[in-house]
Amino acid sequence: MTAAIEQDLVRRAAQRDPDATAALLTEVRPGLVRYCRARLGRIGGAYTTADDVAQDVCLAVLRALPRYREQGVPFSAFVFGIAAHKVVDAQRAALRNSGVTPTDTLIERPDATPGPEQQAVSTDLARRLSVLLGRLPETQREIIVLRVAVGLPADEVGAIVGMSAAAVRVAQSRALARLRTLAGDTLDEVAA
Repeated sequence: MTAAIEQDLVRRAAQRDPDATAALLTEVRPGLVRYCRARLGRIGGAYTTADDVAQDVCLAVLRALPRYREQGVPFSAFVFGIAAHKVVDAQRAALRNSGVTPTDTLIERPDATPGPEQQAVSTDLARRLSVLLGRLPETQREIIVLRVAVGLPADEVGAIVGMSAAAVRVAQSRALARLRTLAGDTLDEVAA
């Protein structure tokens, strides 16, 4: 979507045009889901928390949209700024609620989720990747998530993190090189 079309869509959505609002949310939601999944991972073996947070971000964007004013940065900077705050809130809530909740009801339908072995492998890989990302400085981690997981262009990521597009590309390259160094063979090894 070109910048002019996006600006017009945002302007119309801010004026409560239902068609523009629907089109705008359709445009930003897939990136928000990828961002939240990349930042939150699989809590409890599923992406449901990340998907719920992405939905919360969409609602927050809808509530904030009438107050949005063009400030010379892409609309995505506004959206992912809200997303970053919601992700931090979800991480805090996950830490607070990390206990097991007993249930009195049994599931009456077959479980279609991957088996225990595949879940363990996926969870372990996600944990390893999360640990590696956690060893990067915050700005580099944010750049990797926004560029690789969400797929935003360097200029939009630059607007979000307060850097030029060229500086984002350099930071991304350095972050990926650091991840390769940190990872070594750890992602290929099998736990005994």
